[in-house]
Amino acid sequence: MQNYRFYGWENADITDKNGLTPRDYYDLLTDIWTVETCAPRLRGGWSSENRTWGQCSITAFLMQDLFGGKVYGIPRSDGNFHCFNDVDGCVFDLTSEQFKDEILDYSGCPEQFRDVHFSKEEKRLRYELLKERLLRKLSSDRGSRS
Repeated sequence: MQNYRFYGWENADITDKNGLTPRDYYDLLTDIWTVETCAPRLRGGWSSENRTWGQCSITAFLMQDLFGGKVYGIPRSDGNFHCFNDVDGCVFDLTSEQFKDEILDYSGCPEQFRDVHFSKEEKRLRYELLKERLLRKLSSDRGSRS
């Protein structure tokens, strides 16, 4: 099994209706996280070497669409939250590698809600772009396996 760099990868064995795990989605998203899907205030730090930079909330809510569960947020010093997923005790954070060696505390974090996050139009639009790209990739991958 490949070693992934995202938090919780070792136990991310849950599957969605497509039979895919969070590890599978990480592989798919790696090709479609771009500067356009990065939070505007963080775009200066985005690079192809750090694709998960500025992608946390839109990715976490997209995973919630696929797996259910809840999205939680780790409070950050700037007043924002770093979002991650908890699906029936399976905790994973597809975008944790953006913090490199920083140890994040996933315990006791407040739940995050899409209506709050998506009240920012730009964030909702980035989420829709990421979702559209993922659905297109899933469709083309299925087509190539037929």
